[in-house]
Amino acid sequence: MFRYLSLPAALLATALLSNLAAAGDVTKGDLTIHKPWARASIGQAQAAAAYLTVMNKGSLPDRLVAAEGDVANRVELHTHMMQDGVMKMRQVDAIEVAPGEPAVLKPGGLHVMLMGLKAPLVEGKSFPLTLVFEKAGRVEIEVPIGEGTAMEHNMDHGKDHKHEKGS
Repeated sequence: MFRYLSLPAALLATALLSNLAAAGDVTKGDLTIHKPWARASIGQAQAAAAYLTVMNKGSLPDRLVAAEGDVANRVELHTHMMQDGVMKMRQVDAIEVAPGEPAVLKPGGLHVMLMGLKAPLVEGKSFPLTLVFEKAGRVEIEVPIGEGTAMEHNMDHGKDHKHEKGS
């Protein structure tokens, strides 16, 4: 990306992009939601996922118990798991946020599942999402949408895999 920029210009651009990412961080009490993001949807995909990291700087654990938003008909907390040689997604009741340990929601692991998208997720735009924590309560965040191939991820949320509900 920077091969056509001079070194000072490339350094400035990198610094500005880093600051933009950090600008999306939201803190409530002891919790900080760091770098939320989602991929642009491809074609007529009806499902997508949102990712983020939650840091707990307090001394007591908390739990992410729900996510809510108008971007999709259903918004759920999910994880991936390998079962009988097949990668499946499974709804989880909560995601633990231990003090001093990041709770990382990332491709191929824990994530916020968006099912029944009401409109395509368009690169460069964003959507609001509410995270509901057991102790910290409701935290409103804005989720930036990156390119459809952003950050390596080998699962296509819009195609042939099974959803299971459980804890």
